[in-house]
Amino acid sequence: MKQNKFMGFAIVGFIILILLVSLSNSLFLNIDPGEKGIIFRPFSGGLDKETVYDQGFHVIAPWNKMYIYDVRVNEAFEKMDVLSKNGLSIAVELSYRFNPLPAKIGHLHDEIGIDYVERIIKPEIRSAVREVIGKYLPEELYSTKREAIQDEIEQSTLKAVQNKYIVIDAVLIRSVQLPEKLKAAIEQKLEEEQLAFQYDFLLDRERKESERKIIEAEAKAESNRILNASLTDKILQDKGIEATLELANSPNSKVIIVGGGDNGLPLILGN
Repeated sequence: MKQNKFMGFAIVGFIILILLVSLSNSLFLNIDPGEKGIIFRPFSGGLDKETVYDQGFHVIAPWNKMYIYDVRVNEAFEKMDVLSKNGLSIAVELSYRFNPLPAKIGHLHDEIGIDYVERIIKPEIRSAVREVIGKYLPEELYSTKREAIQDEIEQSTLKAVQNKYIVIDAVLIRSVQLPEKLKAAIEQKLEEEQLAFQYDFLLDRERKESERKIIEAEAKAESNRILNASLTDKILQDKGIEATLELANSPNSKVIIVGGGDNGLPLILGN
C-alpha cells in the first residue's frame, strides 16, 4: 500500500512537473532593456491599460498574456514615387525615427495594436510626403528648399499622430531621384546661376573700384585747388630762397647768383 501510495505521489508530481515545464513560457517571462509590457487578463477585466511593466523577470498566471513593446527610438525607411507641382514623377527615399509613448502603450495596444508602424506611421508618412512635395517644383526639392520640405513633412506627420500615443523624432529625406534629362537641366541651370552670380560680383567689384578712383581723383583735385589758392608770389619767393639756402650748404661746388632768376629768385650754377 505504501509503495502504491508513493507511486501515486510520484505520478502526480511528474504530471505537475510536466505542466510547469509546458507552461513555463506563460508563467515566467523576462522583459529586456528598452522594453515595457502590459498584461491582458481574460477573466478579470481584460487589458490593464494603466499598469506598465518595466524590464526584468515577471511571473504571471498562465491564462494571462503579456504584450511587450520596444519603447526605444527606432528607425525605418521608405521609398516612394510622388508627383511634383508640375506633374513630374520623383523617386524619394526617406527615413524616420519613432517610438511609442512608454506610459501609454496600454492605450496604444487597445486602440491601434502592436503593428502600429504599418497601420499608422507608414500611411501618415506617405500621405504627408505626397501632399507636401505636390506643392513644389522638382528643382526646389533637388536644391533650394529641400530642408524646408523635409521640415514640412515632419510637422505634417507629427500633427497626424499627435493623439495616437506615438512620438515622431525626425523625418529625413535621404535621396531624391529625378529623370535624367530634368536632372541635367537643373544642374545646368544651377551652374549658369552660379556663373551669373560670379559675373555680378566682378561687376560690382569693378564698379566700386571705379568709384574709389573717382573719389581719389576728386580729392586730389580739391587738394590742388586749395594749395593753388594759398600759393602767392611772395610765398613762392620765400620757398625758393629757403630751397637755395639749403642747396648752398651742400658739399657740391656751385655758383649762386642772387636776383638772377625770374621774379628775383637766385640762379644756381653747378658742375
